Amino acid sequence: MEQGELALSDREFERIKQRVYRVAGISLSDAKRTLVVSRLLKLVKALNLPSFDAYADYLERGGTDKDAQDFVNALTTNLTRFYREDHHFEHLQHHIATLMSERPRAAAGGKPRLRIWSAGCSTGQEPYTIAVSLLAAFPDLKRWDFKILATDIDTNVIAKAALGTYPISELSGLSAERAALFERTADGNIRVPAAARELISFKPLNLIEAWPMKGPFDAIFCRNVAIYFDKPTQGQVFSRFGTMIAPDGFLYIGHSENLGTVSANFRLVGKTIYQPKLAQKARDAA
Repeated sequence: MEQGELALSDREFERIKQRVYRVAGISLSDAKRTLVVSRLLKLVKALNLPSFDAYADYLERGGTDKDAQDFVNALTTNLTRFYREDHHFEHLQHHIATLMSERPRAAAGGKPRLRIWSAGCSTGQEPYTIAVSLLAAFPDLKRWDFKILATDIDTNVIAKAALGTYPISELSGLSAERAALFERTADGNIRVPAAARELISFKPLNLIEAWPMKGPFDAIFCRNVAIYFDKPTQGQVFSRFGTMIAPDGFLYIGHSENLGTVSANFRLVGKTIYQPKLAQKARDAA
């Protein structure tokens, strides 16, 4: 069966759009029709189903959990790189420098705590950039209770990210100083150093469902994720982030994103860098 032999009708496309919105919050435009065909066709063929309509019926009536996850994985987009939108990492370093001057005194003999969340981490370049850049800038963080949570709805990219190994082409465009933060492997790839890998927990998470973690996080990165949501879903997710950020923490979003209707609850502190106004009130009251 070739791709052209299995057409996607308007009705079938609407069913696919409704399902992916319902289960993942992803809002597909009509321009994504060809993408839907190309990405779902192999799943339909693997199940030996005659049409996309039959596939939708299968998912709704008898599909396994794996089938449901495969559907979501197929329709997510994963485009990322090390040090993408590097002004965010520069701002984060300034933020951590401030925390390091304050928290050892507040820790009362215990390890000072630092928590960062990479929401929509894709294949891992974002959380690994956070880890290697902060360890390079602040070696004393090795003595902190420092952890990074990295989550994504796509279980395939989570599994790839956890390996911490990438083709050497991933270093293209990086400065020699940044490229030197990664190890070279015998087979010509690069690997994230163990000290950085050990900081990160990769977990599957659907942002429109319940969140098991409680926070607070000193920084949340959710970049180029909300662009796949409609405005109401964006508002709900950003509002929930606001409740999970520490009083002196920040939210980093993608260069083409904005907070929309919930922007009144945040203050803009830099290019696509926000702080919840509740955090400001907490600091003022301290």
